[in-house]
Amino acid sequence: PARYFDTKTTEPISFFLSGLEELLSWQPNSDDEFNVSAVPLAKRQPPLLSRRPRTLVCHDMRGGYLEDRFIQGSATRNPYVFYHWRYIDIFVYFSHHTVTIPPVVWTNAAHRNSVPVLGTFITEWTDGEKLCEAFLAGGEEAYGAVAEQLARIAQHYRFDGWLVNIENTLSAAAVGNLPLFLRDLTARVHSAVPGGLVIWYDSVLKNGTLRWQNELNDENRMFFDACDGLFTNYNWKEEQLERTQRLAGPRKNDVYVGVDVFARGDVIGGGFETDKSLRLIRQYGLSAAIFAPGWVYEHLGKENFLQNENRFWGLLAEYLPTHSICTLPLTTSFSLGMGTSMFQDGKDEESGPWYDLSAQDIQPLYPAQQGMLSTSCCLQDAWCGGSSLQLQGTIPPGEERVAVRLFSLQMPAPPKLFLTLLYKLEGPQPDDFTVALEVTTWDSGICLEGNPTSLPEPNGRYHPRFLPAPPPSLAKLLAACHRGSYGWTSRCYELELQDCSLRDVSVIVSRQQPSPQETSFTCLLGEMRVLDTASVAASPPQVHNVMASQLWWQ
Repeated sequence: PARYFDTKTTEPISFFLSGLEELLSWQPNSDDEFNVSAVPLAKRQPPLLSRRPRTLVCHDMRGGYLEDRFIQGSATRNPYVFYHWRYIDIFVYFSHHTVTIPPVVWTNAAHRNSVPVLGTFITEWTDGEKLCEAFLAGGEEAYGAVAEQLARIAQHYRFDGWLVNIENTLSAAAVGNLPLFLRDLTARVHSAVPGGLVIWYDSVLKNGTLRWQNELNDENRMFFDACDGLFTNYNWKEEQLERTQRLAGPRKNDVYVGVDVFARGDVIGGGFETDKSLRLIRQYGLSAAIFAPGWVYEHLGKENFLQNENRFWGLLAEYLPTHSICTLPLTTSFSLGMGTSMFQDGKDEESGPWYDLSAQDIQPLYPAQQGMLSTSCCLQDAWCGGSSLQLQGTIPPGEERVAVRLFSLQMPAPPKLFLTLLYKLEGPQPDDFTVALEVTTWDSGICLEGNPTSLPEPNGRYHPRFLPAPPPSLAKLLAACHRGSYGWTSRCYELELQDCSLRDVSVIVSRQQPSPQETSFTCLLGEMRVLDTASVAASPPQVHNVMASQLWWQ
């Protein structure tokens, strides 16, 4: 069927639903199993609903369902990717179809990086009025059926809820039932999807007129009260932030103040000045909804996209609280889910462009210090997948090392950790530098390194012990400690800790010899793993009763 499979290639594709009839007649079937997310939402610290401002990204690009609709990837050159997941809390996939089911590749990538994904339920123009009249004015049975279907769809495809956007006027009967519909939808989503969310877009007022308020006020408050949050329109001024903060009270983090990166209309900031809006929003302790950050790709072009993308998010980083990883194993090859080649064990196995966000790895922080350090993605060389992480920086005169913080963690340290790192030093004198890992712990007063000869470390910084070869119990898994092919260097480390809580994992680049000059370095990271020895040594469960379906032999 054309809804589920591309008519040209027969490959499985992601899809949307148009109109009320398609929504109400939706049933799961065997053709849409490709669309079910295969990656559960990874846990994070602090939890999403902690008391701190959040960041929502609303992705709206040229109508949606572009190359990202191909569930098993495509040969797209210079595709759009998003990878600053550590800096955002919620990802919304937006299009103008009635029911936007997020393409499963986005759900997989976001979930791997602890970010929930919302679809969009939208009604607009005169068709929207008719649709709303049909299900809202129709009473409890009619709006209950729509709420039930939306909750079932999120549960079936394993994404995390809905942005609700009613962009048309409503009759008195319809607007009277709207808060009841929102309450019903929110309750059903919460019960069907663990951690599910329903967010309302600032559009219709309590009297049914369509007038964007750019704030939370008495005209739209009843919709905010009926669900998990409000996403405001973009044309706000500072006094509206102040009023919103006052009215929201303890729920101020549930107001996501809209920021249009394209800067349409009378807005503050936009483009590379989006930090101006964020600075104000955060002054009032409110959450932010960054709309169409694909501006970087659409407006500035595909050619320098990765460079421009790092610049865009780097300018916002100080206003974006990050979230930490709280489960092991942590293992990543830094792949973006795209590339100009496919690498395996450092070898370029297959040249040619590819794009598959489901294959995106856990993404690190992307730290940068003006002139001193930049962290970026390198497509020209990789250990596994399509890209490696490139660290470029300078070691200042008189200093010996630079620490690059890649992952923040928040979890109890197991008694023994194994860490592996694959790297490649580039530039004129690669032998002038050494590369190692550093683990920091949260200061607890009782945390000790397990090795009895060691003294407590100041500032909770630990340098794991280098192992020339992996211990026998891990030899099979960590065969990598011997393989350093195609110019890559492989390192294994061990760290024993008692009563500690893990905080950060950093890469340390040091000079071999002290020097009065500043020294520049370029280092590619191909793979990093942080493993709990006990759980790695246990043998994995056997797989039984494998079923394969929907096969196409070529």
